[in-house]
Amino acid sequence: MSKVTSAALAKLLDTSAPAVACSVFTVAQRNALENLGRKTGALRAETSGRGSVFRILDRNVLEGHLGELRPLSHDQLDSSIPNRAMNIGLSRNSKLGATTLDQHYLLIKAISGDITWENPNANPTRRLNLSEVTAIAGVGALALDEEDAWCSDAPLWLVENQALFDRLDWLPKGTRGTIAYYAGQISSKLLRWLSKLDRAPEVILFPDYDGVGLMNYARLKATCLAPCSFWLMPDWKHRLNTFGNNQIWRNTQQDFHSAIERLRQLGMEDEIEELCVAMSSQGLALEHESIWLISGKQG
Repeated sequence: MSKVTSAALAKLLDTSAPAVACSVFTVAQRNALENLGRKTGALRAETSGRGSVFRILDRNVLEGHLGELRPLSHDQLDSSIPNRAMNIGLSRNSKLGATTLDQHYLLIKAISGDITWENPNANPTRRLNLSEVTAIAGVGALALDEEDAWCSDAPLWLVENQALFDRLDWLPKGTRGTIAYYAGQISSKLLRWLSKLDRAPEVILFPDYDGVGLMNYARLKATCLAPCSFWLMPDWKHRLNTFGNNQIWRNTQQDFHSAIERLRQLGMEDEIEELCVAMSSQGLALEHESIWLISGKQG
């Protein structure tokens, strides 16, 4: 409520006029100002012509109250500081307002072979020997910038959950490339980064087989400049029947139907269409950690 009151007061005090039309405020802001008026007596709502206005009775009291809610105004803030710092200045709370961080870090590991990433736009050219970094530290990271030129000559795998990033024994034998981890939803910053350049000869997504996973594939397919594909685990039909979950299916059903519509517009592959039909007909989703389970026969 303090955020609403703060916004309403800032709008009310933004002019030197003694009264401001109620119509310029949202319903929540009008309620907040009426409540503040009853508590302080510093403003009141009154009829004016065919409408109504908020009349300022004591500007000093209102300005003091706004100062308590919002220590600094937008004009007093440096636009280059992080969003959370701005939020503290505007509302004393880092979580009120925009909280998106400016920087996104992509955690990556070499799967096998000699995997390197290069940024030829840097001066001098930057080169990351990911195989060496993985062997020494277990993981590497790229601080993504849409305008950078980081790329690799090996495929890039994206996995939704950390277990598949930690252990790579589920990958097909002989797989060479980079594996990266994202948490649940592919970051819009990662998608924009992938939309600027062919970062790899192929981007392979292995998500959970549910509405969220399929929607992430639709978003990737719509934006990624490099060829991208959705990886189907061996024996997925039997695994879906054995380990599939109806609750997850129902919880992500809205995303599922939206993803199908988008994927068909983008040109859905026959095998992904087959997966979607199987999921829908059985009312089941499949978490990709089931790759380690033996479902009655070797997967």
